[in-house]
Amino acid sequence: MNGGNKRKRQDMALAVSDSLSNEERIVYNIIRSKENMGIWSGDIKRETTIPENIFKKALKSLEAKQFIKQVVNIQNKARKLFMATEFQPSKEITGGDWYSDGKLDIEFIDTLKQLSLGYLSRQKVATVDMVLKFFKESGAFTVDVSNQNLEEILKTLVLDDKVSEVKSTGFDDFAGVAPGRVCYRIKSKVGGVREEKVGAMASIPCGVCPRINFCTPDGVVSPKNCVYYDKWLDF
Repeated sequence: MNGGNKRKRQDMALAVSDSLSNEERIVYNIIRSKENMGIWSGDIKRETTIPENIFKKALKSLEAKQFIKQVVNIQNKARKLFMATEFQPSKEITGGDWYSDGKLDIEFIDTLKQLSLGYLSRQKVATVDMVLKFFKESGAFTVDVSNQNLEEILKTLVLDDKVSEVKSTGFDDFAGVAPGRVCYRIKSKVGGVREEKVGAMASIPCGVCPRINFCTPDGVVSPKNCVYYDKWLDF
């Protein structure tokens, strides 16, 4: 936080404090001191000697004046937390970017998944950075989608058995991606036919080489002069 914002918040706190009763001021200062982590009403009560009925009245008054707000704690939804309105709850409280008002934002997640699948269908192979660049240039969202957010989405699609996580070879579909970089590709082919599981031989150039039947140790096509094999060994 820069000095200007800190001073502004201090001035705001003083202005609020001057307009409160003694009991309200005590409760408000306790809540505000917890900043973006908030505090449960039971914990506030333990920090004061205010009688129960006056304590509850102070909480209601502060909330009515919009000096404090209730936030949902994703770790324990039964215990709503109180927080000064100047603060935004931390990710530990809200659950992070995938939650909205304490609920998992299924619609947002599904939209990201569908757009990611659409992009991968067109591009065949893409890194997280490539998909993220597409999202930013398309203007599909008014909220920021981070690299970590997108990586979580793509890994979810892997678990859904819709996408494969692979490493670039630098050839064919991977020509635009540096060798060794983690990429994602659609797992089903045109027509919805699933890709066969990749065997051990397919992880080396020989397993998918169209000239494998002509390859001999001393022939025109051989492991000795194969540029693909040499590049694979460099990985």
